[in-house]
Amino acid sequence: MSTSSYMPLTDGGKADLLDHLTTALLPYTTLLSIALEDVASLTADALSFRYALQSASDMQAYGQNWTAFKNHQRDGSGTEASWPVPPALVLPMPAAVKPGVIPRLSSLAAQIKASKNYTTAIGKDLWLIGSEVVIDPVSWKPIISVQFQAGHPIIQWTKSQASAIEIWVDRNDTNGFVLLTINTEPNTNDTFALPEAGTSQLWHYKAIYIRHDVQVGQWSDVVSVTVGG
Repeated sequence: MSTSSYMPLTDGGKADLLDHLTTALLPYTTLLSIALEDVASLTADALSFRYALQSASDMQAYGQNWTAFKNHQRDGSGTEASWPVPPALVLPMPAAVKPGVIPRLSSLAAQIKASKNYTTAIGKDLWLIGSEVVIDPVSWKPIISVQFQAGHPIIQWTKSQASAIEIWVDRNDTNGFVLLTINTEPNTNDTFALPEAGTSQLWHYKAIYIRHDVQVGQWSDVVSVTVGG
């Protein structure tokens, strides 16, 4: 079974991983041949990045307060007003580190995993192994939308973990839904002849994912668009 990346997607998650490693890595430094200088660098990175993250959040909130104050000054009512109070920086400030906190973290993680003494249990303890990815094609359901280019519909969709997508179209011509195409890469252009000039038609699209050459999951919701000549 495959696993997702250990690296969190959010800055908050990355800061949590840094904080965790500063303490969780200490018992393994000798076993994994991690230099104390690398641990010190990791700790400095964790402190600096956490401080930067919190300070950025405080400043963003301060900016939002100014926007609210400006809007109230412009359109509000009342007889009293006071300027927004700027946030106070938390002291003491940690030392600012050189750029590249996450690349350094990734490099250290690679060094840890390359150790001859590294095990899956250690990886889990250090949060360096992502969660297991469960592939359940039964629940897959495409989400499609339509944009236009030169009058022709372009069906927008994402591939996810499927091999391809099967798209069907109903052009209100008494034939019902018929196969439009099977595509392996987004997105899909419908190059069918447009209605005559000055007229329009309502076309409907639906799709289902393909895996190992077999339909899987559920049909998408039907998307209807007006196509003009």
